Amino acid sequence: MPRRMWYAAAAGLALAGAVGIAAAAGPTGGAREPVPAVPSGSRIRDLDIEFYRARVARDPRSARDFTQLAGLYLQRARETADNEDLVRAEETARHSLSLRRGRNEEAAGVLASSLLGQHRFTEALEVARGLLAADSTSIAARGLVAETELELGRYDEAARQFGMLASYQGDLGVAPRLARWAELRGRPEEARRLLRHARDAARRRHGMPREQVAWFHLRLGDLALRAGKVDEAERELEAGLEILPGDYRLLGALARLYAVRHEWRRAADVGELAVSRALDPATLGLLHDAWAALGDTAKAEEYYRAMAVAVLHQPGPYHRAWSLFLLDHDREVPRVLGNVESELRTRRDIYGYDLLAWALHKSGRDTEARAPMARALSLGTRDAMLYFHAGMIDRSLGDTASARVRFETALAINPSWHPSQPAEARAVLDSLTR
Repeated sequence: MPRRMWYAAAAGLALAGAVGIAAAAGPTGGAREPVPAVPSGSRIRDLDIEFYRARVARDPRSARDFTQLAGLYLQRARETADNEDLVRAEETARHSLSLRRGRNEEAAGVLASSLLGQHRFTEALEVARGLLAADSTSIAARGLVAETELELGRYDEAARQFGMLASYQGDLGVAPRLARWAELRGRPEEARRLLRHARDAARRRHGMPREQVAWFHLRLGDLALRAGKVDEAERELEAGLEILPGDYRLLGALARLYAVRHEWRRAADVGELAVSRALDPATLGLLHDAWAALGDTAKAEEYYRAMAVAVLHQPGPYHRAWSLFLLDHDREVPRVLGNVESELRTRRDIYGYDLLAWALHKSGRDTEARAPMARALSLGTRDAMLYFHAGMIDRSLGDTASARVRFETALAINPSWHPSQPAEARAVLDSLTR
């Protein structure tokens, strides 16, 4: 598909739906009889859901059918950001397990994944550990445990689990988790290598769903964008959109890419297309900034309000993109601080500590912010945003030498990690030099 054609295809999906009638022109230009279009993957999935709902209605004792239905709900939740489907997946998987505990590991896996999606990490870890206890050789169960330990910030235990998974880099369920672990430990090239191999293996595998192949392009695009490799990120995201034109995650990532280039009109167009598919809080926040940059403050505030409503329907604590948006715009700082402190009681990961440090900085409590900021940097993660936050805290404390190093590190990692923060970092560096 030529460059930019995915945009027209995605717009067509957003406006007309996934199923339609295609009229083909004959050799002489005359119109043939309309022929039904091939059902999209999402339409097939919805039909499968209806099929299994009918089956469990006829046979409410079939644990297997309930497991299949739970897995379909989980798939749809991932593709549409529908939190109600996450809850349906959880409830349906629990019901399957109530009918049969033995030889029903698939239902337990769906349950753990649905809890992860709702950010109920402690519960997800309990289920994943149960799976691993039942079968210590299960790669899928160990991967779930490792991922959940990682999300909770239990890095010593995560390291142990990932160490036992290191020889399974070719497993398409393991490779993305190993890549995330490598990225957090400051090894982005290793993460990129793992994801590239997994992407290529997924493309070669017969019968691999398009959504999964496109997801690997999304992960590679996101990783390249965080490393400042903007052109590479654009290639990966566009490749993903050629496979899956209407995917809200790929569209949202591409909108972020346009925003860091200050291509605000394109960011707004693609971002609006993304939220027409799913109300992702991060993309709604980006649309606020895009329309503000374009001079339409009224429309920007509409997206701020839409973001607030979308977050209210998110499970678990505040969506972290929402928290960052509020802090970056100096809104509701005490509320965000209280929420972050509450979340850190159970989820002590580096990005939770970064949020705490940033909220304390925005509250004028920079002395208190220094310790959590050190925790946020403790793994050596090569994330420019973390170093920018650390630099702003050091500057407020009068530690100009450390602030200068932090800002220089941020710009070296990624000179375009954010639409406005790199320019702010350069301005502060100039002032410190003077």
